[in-house]
Amino acid sequence: MTRILIIEDEADIRRYLRATLTAQDYEVLEAATAKEGMQKLTLNRPDLVLLDLGLPDQDGQDLIRSLREWSQTPVIVLSAREQETDKVEALENGADDYLTKPFAPGELLARIKVALRHAAQAGTEAPKVFERDGLCVDQAARRVTLQGEDLRLTPIEYKLLTTLTDHAGKVLTHLQLLKAVWGRHTTEQSHYLRIHVQHLREKLNDDPLSPRFIFTEPGIGYRFRP
Repeated sequence: MTRILIIEDEADIRRYLRATLTAQDYEVLEAATAKEGMQKLTLNRPDLVLLDLGLPDQDGQDLIRSLREWSQTPVIVLSAREQETDKVEALENGADDYLTKPFAPGELLARIKVALRHAAQAGTEAPKVFERDGLCVDQAARRVTLQGEDLRLTPIEYKLLTTLTDHAGKVLTHLQLLKAVWGRHTTEQSHYLRIHVQHLREKLNDDPLSPRFIFTEPGIGYRFRP
């Protein structure tokens, strides 16, 4: 049974999450503080963590950083903080996803499934072929086709696409994409990223207002449809 740890100081929210998760046959653990949460992370080894940032004894951002020093357990932040800076910081600290309270239970369950699927693939070789809605990205052959037709991508567009498809379903921040595509020291050229995403969307026939592939997370980054 998949084990999920809820680190949340509000008892009512923990009860709501427990009811939602147990109805889907998840095993649920609970912690009301960062200290208790870290203890249960160490002793019980959950498959996924649902984390509130506003904990009484430690900021959730610090807990994410501490966890990432020794574990890649998926973390989905559930927070009332709506500022883009909080979302970006959490993702760059190592969170896998971020949902703002209040949220629909269906969306939470969908995000959990995506995060668990990524975790299951983490210890194995990344798939060499990604296929979705007529798009095929064959990294072994370094070939991209759409509806069977070859797409001519620039090296930057190809790297951008494979980075997105390798993390399909996960939000990648502007900074994460800049480092992955242009190198770790290139962090101040987000306008280049927007231009190349626009060109890539045009070649994929992907309407940004009704996307099939690349979804914009305003002020944060991009997410490729899993």
